[in-house]
Amino acid sequence: MTLASAAPPRLSEMVRLAAGRGVFRLASQLMAVALAVVWGAATFGRFTNALGLCAWLLFVPTAAEKAALKVLPRMRILTPRVARLTVRIAAAPVLTLLVALGVALLVSPLSTVTLYLVTASWAAATGLLMTVSGLHRLRGRPLFDAGAFGAMTAVVLAGTAVTWLVGWSPTAHLSMLLAGMLAVIGCSLTALPRDWVLGTRGDRRLLPAFGRSVWLLGLSELLDVAALSTVYLVLAVTGRTTESGPLYVAVLVASMAGSLLLYQLKLYQPATSARLRGTGGAGGRARTFRLLRAAERGGLVFAVAVGLFLLLPAGRAVFASESYVVLGVLLVAEIALSTMVVYANFLLENTNSSVLILTSTAAVIGLVATTLLALALVPWLGAAGGLTAFVLATAIKAGVLRGLLLRRHPELHPSTPY
Repeated sequence: MTLASAAPPRLSEMVRLAAGRGVFRLASQLMAVALAVVWGAATFGRFTNALGLCAWLLFVPTAAEKAALKVLPRMRILTPRVARLTVRIAAAPVLTLLVALGVALLVSPLSTVTLYLVTASWAAATGLLMTVSGLHRLRGRPLFDAGAFGAMTAVVLAGTAVTWLVGWSPTAHLSMLLAGMLAVIGCSLTALPRDWVLGTRGDRRLLPAFGRSVWLLGLSELLDVAALSTVYLVLAVTGRTTESGPLYVAVLVASMAGSLLLYQLKLYQPATSARLRGTGGAGGRARTFRLLRAAERGGLVFAVAVGLFLLLPAGRAVFASESYVVLGVLLVAEIALSTMVVYANFLLENTNSSVLILTSTAAVIGLVATTLLALALVPWLGAAGGLTAFVLATAIKAGVLRGLLLRRHPELHPSTPY
């Protein structure tokens, strides 16, 4: 029986892992730039709007990875059963979307529905590959992760080159990338221990408890990305789909930083889970409280600065100009606040299971806040308004989570020494 390891990868392995994920993200950025040139603003806008709306689906399969990285280092005998459940829970949404995509390709291959289904399948399949790679890291074979995403880098670059030369449509382009992704996933699954993939003994009895962990651990990340997706939805509903292109290109920078942060946290999650178990959780909660308070105050400063700027007619004109400079400034604020909140969430989630309802509640409030703020700002300020809404909603989420945490653990009050 293969057991899970809580030890983080060695430095040399971490460099290779970061390089594998890094080149994949870089290839995705190069793809966006190349496709913007090939397709033009209108087609590229449809493509990026689909990617933006479906981005949250990546985090549906990775919820199982997040639960496995927390749970497996704390057990021994049940390791194969939890690993099998992880694979099956992560694969279920991918298989469902592939069936729907197959029907759409037969009925109406050139329709907008088909474009959105192939985009959704691509996002979910990427999440499945991340989950399988996470299991390889847990079994002490982290370089399978780097190899898988190195192979996907080649697929993305090759697909982009073909689309550049042949002029494939967005649906055809993503279909080719999806086929390559499924091939890499198949190879990665066959490299896992047999008892981590095949077998059913005792799995059903573990499903309710493990499924609850998957749901609550994955909900926060899922809703954060869904919140950003609502900005693309508002752009589409208000007839400003062409602004999805500038927003997508700008957000690529933030998403690369965010993906790198999340990946580093996942590399250390098994060790962090073991360290914050039991009495070690008190220190994790205290640090979480301080980070959330800093994010809340940063959001207040941001809100005041933006409000003062928008009071000026020239300031409103700059915001509505779709300037990459404005988007860049907003992205700096978004990266700073999101980094604090994501790390605070990470620490809190790995203390115990009772706090997961707090992080999930705060994530729901964050989604609602983003939606309402986007509805108010996007029709007025376009892509810049959408980013502003997301930054403000992140600060609101931090404030809500801090309040919930303080209610659950009153010893964290600033007047209490810790």
